[in-house]
Amino acid sequence: MLAVERAVLRGQDWAAASVPIAEQIAARLAGVITLDLVKSGQRLLEADISEVLHVSRAPVREALRILERDRLVEFQARRGAIVTAPDENELRDIFRVRSVLYVTMLEQVARENPSELEALLTEYIPRLTKAADESVDAYAVESFQLNFATISLCRNRLLVDILHSISLRTFRYVRLGLVAAPQSIRASLKVWRALQKAAIKRDAELLLGLAASRLDAARDAAIRAIAVTSTDSRRARASKTAHAKAGAVPAE
Repeated sequence: MLAVERAVLRGQDWAAASVPIAEQIAARLAGVITLDLVKSGQRLLEADISEVLHVSRAPVREALRILERDRLVEFQARRGAIVTAPDENELRDIFRVRSVLYVTMLEQVARENPSELEALLTEYIPRLTKAADESVDAYAVESFQLNFATISLCRNRLLVDILHSISLRTFRYVRLGLVAAPQSIRASLKVWRALQKAAIKRDAELLLGLAASRLDAARDAAIRAIAVTSTDSRRARASKTAHAKAGAVPAE
């Protein structure tokens, strides 16, 4: 979770005075949400968060508004801030935009900073390999950090800011796909290694093709995961209703 927080804060120290307290709180909560440590539909109570973090409620309220902007929470009447559920339409929209922008960014980085890109991939491949042997979350976070660092190599700051702004929502969906199909981690790692080789060879066409296929694979895995989750939820509701009608549990 700390890795996610640091990325959200653009690499700044959590305790740095230059980082507004509301952004620090938002980063911490974002890490909790994207790693699914709090579930969709759960309320985030200002009073509880304030007590746990030893801060006043004002910056907590502002932090929740930041998360609302990032669509990780939504405000509902009489319920307050609620953790949003993964949504297939949002997923498709995010990946449609991200794929175009990410490939554009990578093409620019490969042209202007090929040595830095090669060095970055060389640094991260062993970390990804180690994380793949540890857990889904470890691999998801390392991939997130590598993507974040790759984006930061781009000199087009507008492009960087847009990609960073949707990185948390992207990460949430990528992780969802990996959790649903952990065997896909090996395939993902294989593509990252192929990307490293393409960067070493300065083969921009292959590099961009591999990046596009990786993004498509992550999108499709997340879509399948949402479909399974939706089916399971419908079955659970149907079962509960059937038991209630049969008198097994009190009807609500």
